[in-house]
Amino acid sequence: MVVRFIGEYPFHKHDTTDDFFYVLEGEMEMDIEGEPSRTVKAGELFVVPKGVMHRPKAKSEVKVLLIEPKGEPNSGGSDREPAPKSRI
Repeated sequence: MVVRFIGEYPFHKHDTTDDFFYVLEGEMEMDIEGEPSRTVKAGELFVVPKGVMHRPKAKSEVKVLLIEPKGEPNSGGSDREPAPKSRI
């Protein structure tokens, strides 16, 4: 699915699946717990292995292709409700 977001998600993890991010437009930061932030720009991808605490964030709107199993909440194991998965 293709999503757009601005701001940050809470730290979370996905216990049973990797999290795949391919930035289509803009740029985002990926925070991995205990590591320095990484910038991911348009045309780049970032894969978070299953079980790894992470937090995507963007200072301005970013469009990202996410690949995840159907039904997997994009908020992972956090207490946050999954964000709506609207189409653009």
